Amino acid sequence: MAHSALGALQPEQRKLWVKESIRAFREAFFFTKFLGTSENSIVQYVTELKKTEKGDRALIGLVADMRGTGVVGDNELQGREEALESSWVEIHTDQMRNGAKSKGRVDDQRSVFAFRKEARDKLAFWRANITEELMMLTASGIGYQYNTDGSTRLIGAQDDLRTLEFADDVRAPSSRRHFRFDGTDLQDGDTTQISATSVPKYGMIVDLMAEARTRGIKPLRMGGQEYMVYLCHPKTFARLKKDPDFRDAVINAGDRGAKNPIFTGATLTMDGLVIHTNNRVFNTAGAASGSKWGSGGNVNGTRSLLMGCQALGYADIWGSANWYEGKDDHDNKDVISIAAYQGVLKPQFISRYDSDTVQDFGVMAVDLAL
Repeated sequence: MAHSALGALQPEQRKLWVKESIRAFREAFFFTKFLGTSENSIVQYVTELKKTEKGDRALIGLVADMRGTGVVGDNELQGREEALESSWVEIHTDQMRNGAKSKGRVDDQRSVFAFRKEARDKLAFWRANITEELMMLTASGIGYQYNTDGSTRLIGAQDDLRTLEFADDVRAPSSRRHFRFDGTDLQDGDTTQISATSVPKYGMIVDLMAEARTRGIKPLRMGGQEYMVYLCHPKTFARLKKDPDFRDAVINAGDRGAKNPIFTGATLTMDGLVIHTNNRVFNTAGAASGSKWGSGGNVNGTRSLLMGCQALGYADIWGSANWYEGKDDHDNKDVISIAAYQGVLKPQFISRYDSDTVQDFGVMAVDLAL
C-alpha cells in the first residue's frame, strides 16, 4: 500500500503543522499550568530519559525537607551533617496513538472544511483529553477502566487503557493521605461512609491544609510565599460558596499577586491555597446505582485533591509527539495520525512523618458528597 504526503507537504510546512498541533494540545490541556521540570512543581515534567545500569529510564528524584536542629555556634559540624532523605522513582512510559481518515476524494470535494486542519485540532484535543483523564485518575487512585465520572470506560475498536505500561502503577490513596469530610470534621477515608451530609465547608480546607503541612506535603515556594493547590469539582466549589465562613474568608483574602502559571484560571487564591475547578475531577455521577458511594452504593460522591510539590510525575519523552500524514485506499483517502510516548505516576515514599510507612508524596485526597 503506497503512502505519500498530503498535498506534497514540505518539511518546513510539516514542522509548522506539528508546532500548531503542540500549541493546540497545550491550550486544551488543563495540567499545562502545573507542569515544571524542577521538584518545585505540582506535576514534575520529564522530557528525556536518564542513563542507568538498567538502561534509559524516566526518573524523578524525591527529596523531603530537612528536619534537623542544626549545629549551634562553633560546635563541630564535621560528621554531624544531616542526610538528605531522597529516592528515585521511575515513570513507566508507553506509546499512545490515534488517527483520523477522510471518507475519500469525492467527499473531500464536497466538504467545507480542510481535513488537515480539522484532524490536527481534533487529534490535539484527543491527546489533551486522554492525558488529562489519565492524570486525574492516577492522582485520585482510580483504575483506567473507569471514566472520571465513575462510569465504565467503553473500549470499542481501540485498546484497553489498562494495557498501558504504567496502568499497573496506579495506587489507591495511601492510608495517611486519604480523608473524608462528614460535614464537621475530617475522618479517615472510607467511601462507604459518604452521605448527603458530607458537604465541604471552610473548616475542612483549614484542617486539610494543617494535615498536609504536618505530614510533610511540600508546598510550592514562589516569590517568598508558599502555596498548595486544591482541585475540586465545580459542584464542590458551589457548595463551598454557600458556606458563610468560606464567604467571609473570601472577602478577607488578599490579592493573588503572583504571576506564576498555576494562577491561570484559578477560581480563588487565599491563605496560601490556590483553588481550581475541573469537570474531570473524579466523581460517581456516571456510576451505576449500587456502585456509587455510601453504605448502599447510591450516594454520588467526588474526590477532591490537595496538591503540593511533585503530586504527579509526567513523562513526555517525544515532547513534540510524532505526526504522520499519508494516503490509503489506493491514494483515495487522507490519513493523519499522532503518537506520544508518555507516562503518568503518583510518586510514593517512606514517610517518617507517618511511622515510616509508604505514603503518597505530594497529594492528599478528600472524599465528599457531590
